[in-house]
Formats: sequence, structure tokens, C-alpha cells
Amino acid sequence: MAAFVVMVRLLNTLFEMEILMSEVRIFLPAQNAMQSGLRGNCSKWTVEFIPSAPSSADPLMGWIGSSDTQKQVRLKFGSKEEAVEYAKSKGLSYEIQEPKPRKFHIKNYANNFAFGRRF
Repeated sequence: MAAFVVMVRLLNTLFEMEILMSEVRIFLPAQNAMQSGLRGNCSKWTVEFIPSAPSSADPLMGWIGSSDTQKQVRLKFGSKEEAVEYAKSKGLSYEIQEPKPRKFHIKNYANNFAFGRRF
């Protein structure tokens, strides 16, 4: 019984060390091509774990899989500061990707029929 307790404690320690060495990416997701308007569902900052293990093909079925289960986790926060605070409180190293500014191309329907239009 004592060996079991020691084994559980060892596994728990290894799991905590793995989490402390994890790296996350904090970003504001891009707007989907099917969305229009003012950043619909893209106003929440996302924390995503960077994969620590490579994907590999299953020898029998050929399905792609990985032993890294943290890549399935995506956390959403209302602001960048909240996401950074979460990463710091969990002891995670983080990388922030700032969103690119949007470029607006103001178009006029009449320009489609202009005489000097270039194709």
C-alpha cells in the first residue's frame, strides 16, 4: 500500500512539473470568413497550450493522435490582462500575439462600371 502512495505522489509531482514547464500562446482569434460586422464572436482573448509532443500515426488504423492532451484545452478571457494573470498564477510561460490592425478598403459599386477600370 505504501508503494502505491509513493507512486501516486511521484506521478502527481511529475504532472505538476509538466504543467509548470508548459508554454501557452495568448491571442485574439481572427474573424471567420463567414462573419461580417464588428468582430462578432472574436472579442475574447484565448489561451492555448503549445503542443509538447508531436502527432503520430496509429500503426493499425492510420489515425493521427498524440499523447499530449493539453492541446485540446482552449480558455477564453474577456481581456488580455486576465489571460496574462491566469498564465502567471499557474506558472506558465506565455507568448502574446497582438492582433494585426484591420485594413478597410472603401469600395464604391459605381467603380465596377468606370471607363478607366483595370481588370
